[in-house]
Amino acid sequence: MSKALTDYSQAVQEEVARVRVVVSDLHAELPRWDLVVWTAGNVSQRVPNPDVPDGSGDLFVIKPSGVSYDDLTPAGMVVCDLDGNLVDGTRSPSSDTAAHAYVYQHMAEVGGVVHTHSTYATAWAARGEEVPCVLTMMADEFGGPVPIGPFAIIGDDSIGRGIVETLSGHRSPAVLMRNHGPFTIGKDARAAVKAAVMVEEVARTVHISRQLGEPVPMEQQHIDSLYDRYQNVYGQPATTPSGSTAADTKNMEGQA
Repeated sequence: MSKALTDYSQAVQEEVARVRVVVSDLHAELPRWDLVVWTAGNVSQRVPNPDVPDGSGDLFVIKPSGVSYDDLTPAGMVVCDLDGNLVDGTRSPSSDTAAHAYVYQHMAEVGGVVHTHSTYATAWAARGEEVPCVLTMMADEFGGPVPIGPFAIIGDDSIGRGIVETLSGHRSPAVLMRNHGPFTIGKDARAAVKAAVMVEEVARTVHISRQLGEPVPMEQQHIDSLYDRYQNVYGQPATTPSGSTAADTKNMEGQA
């Protein structure tokens, strides 16, 4: 039997309140970057429960199902446990909740999950074809190609299993689930949203390049070097005057 939010510590309840604001605000980024239409797509973020160190007692915040982006508010976000059970909220959670829950259960390093139906990334998914790594931007962000995941039916944890099977041990924070669309992961929801923006950008660019001719492959040594530089050197090394960290600055920056 699932708990209610009031059964959790005050610290967890306060973190849930903070993450509800974060997740609500980040949902606005999806239509802003043309990654969704109507009510499709979703963002979630893990809420760690320090009272259960193994992570099994963590929660996550996600959008309710079928609600317009214009109508989303922090109070309207729903809270679930890692079995996908509703812990707090007045609406049914997203239809992709089971997939998000499975990822959080099996990838302890993941703090955020995003799903979109962005046009170009979904077009590659419809073809069942990975996006080849032919851009320095791709080497930076994905460390190689954007992989294809298996076909899976919505409604249970099948999609989550496909995400975990595909991305475990893979550099890419994005997977194109066949005949469905992109799912992205990150250390938090903001990082996962950035990955969703970037996977659509590279899917579009590589698609256009293929209309002009065959894209030029990159050597693996160059991909490895670019990935290492971007992940470990790029950005500011210390806290900025505004108080944000280098990782915060990097998350929504371009390649400049």
